[in-house]
Amino acid sequence: MTQTVAAFDVDGTITDRDCVVPFMRNVTGARRIVPRLAARPGRLVSALARGDRDQLKALAADAAFRNRREDDLEALGARFARTVHDGWLRSDTVEALGAHQAAGDRVVLVSASFEVYLRPLGELLGVNDVLATRLAVTDGVATGALDGPNCRGPEKVRRLHDWVDGELGGRTNVRVVAY
Repeated sequence: MTQTVAAFDVDGTITDRDCVVPFMRNVTGARRIVPRLAARPGRLVSALARGDRDQLKALAADAAFRNRREDDLEALGARFARTVHDGWLRSDTVEALGAHQAAGDRVVLVSASFEVYLRPLGELLGVNDVLATRLAVTDGVATGALDGPNCRGPEKVRRLHDWVDGELGGRTNVRVVAY
């Protein structure tokens, strides 16, 4: 018997907008995080010159999250997830998500967005499995670093395949539907 895994991306698929930057703004309490990024001129200019989105996200995560308490980030993440759930969801995708849930398919959110708000969003949507960009935390405080690679592009695909292998014992008899 083939099991179906429905993999939903959040930004632009479940939601009608990108959620990463608004969440960073929410954390910093500022409309723009550019002033915080500007304090890292050498690395910022280098990342911009190379068009290195992963390095830019790492720099922005450092600017937004360094020294934030984990419980503070979790509270902000839960509030932001509620904002996304209550106003930014695409009805067509939420209908598809519901259809997969009703059919008994395994649903997973896979996104470059931050796990700290995707987990609560997943709970609101009835989705337990989330693969996302994680923030490094030491002794209950965010270090400002990413805990592993940015979950986008090839890394997103690799993480999904690793998840299927680990959770379902391999890709044999597994049909993955990506949104």
